[in-house]
Amino acid sequence: MFTALSLKKQRLKQLLDLAIKMKQNPADYAQALAGKSIVTLFEKPSLRTRVSFDIGINKLGGHAVYLDQQNGAMGSRESVKDFALNISTWADAIVARVMRHDTLTCMAENASVPVVNSLCDLYHPCQALADFMTLQEVYGDVKELKLAYLGEGNNVAHSLMLLAATLGTDFVAVCPKGHSPDAQILKQAEQLAAANGASVSISDRIEAAVGANVLYADTWVSMGDKTPLKEVVDTYMPYQINQELVEKTGASTVLHCQPAHREYEITSEVMDGPKSRIMQQAENRMHAQNALLVSLLNPSYL
Repeated sequence: MFTALSLKKQRLKQLLDLAIKMKQNPADYAQALAGKSIVTLFEKPSLRTRVSFDIGINKLGGHAVYLDQQNGAMGSRESVKDFALNISTWADAIVARVMRHDTLTCMAENASVPVVNSLCDLYHPCQALADFMTLQEVYGDVKELKLAYLGEGNNVAHSLMLLAATLGTDFVAVCPKGHSPDAQILKQAEQLAAANGASVSISDRIEAAVGANVLYADTWVSMGDKTPLKEVVDTYMPYQINQELVEKTGASTVLHCQPAHREYEITSEVMDGPKSRIMQQAENRMHAQNALLVSLLNPSYL
């Protein structure tokens, strides 16, 4: 199963290089997934993930089959194990956006085809691939960068932190007290960072972002959480990415995985400003995912 932990440094670099090549020379890969059918499972709503996988697979000559919860919640009408066993008899791969990481683990244990995590409660690895593809396009070598993530220590923060640690990028998560990343995932990231000459740190002080090349925001309320944004404003507003913070930190790039709640976690002035690479980042979801699927299903293109 592909998660943020499943790629070694050299393979990760190879994958990012392939994504950039595929973006620059799409015609060379127009048949890379010819004859392949990929089931995309969605327990959660989606814009970028669904559209980027569907169109991306089509651009590679493959066939995407979309499944939502019209057949009932995953594991309810029939077990996750039987989902995986049945789909494996027809499809060449499974892409799954699910509520719980345990669902993906069970699916991967029982599927006989590759399983890609397109989002769960612990990780969002395809997003992190697109993020670092974008940074590689902007900066070249990402090893000398400092990336500051501001907001909730969630699945996006986890995958971003793990890939940063693997690639040698200094990473700091600036989160309100009580909203930091998972302690076990943090420990894994610290070990990876130590092996790759990078640092990983957590702080609730906005000053920890000073000196960052890149500022990164995500929504303050994770998908599926019914808490109204207005109820968390007092907690998170000090961590908003605005023009004052961009100037204070000296950052040259701003990212946001979207959906964005303008004037909450990020201002329109910054999101639409000259340092924003947010739309480039969104486009790169497709290219990074395409590279991942090709590497899994037709590695001769690597």
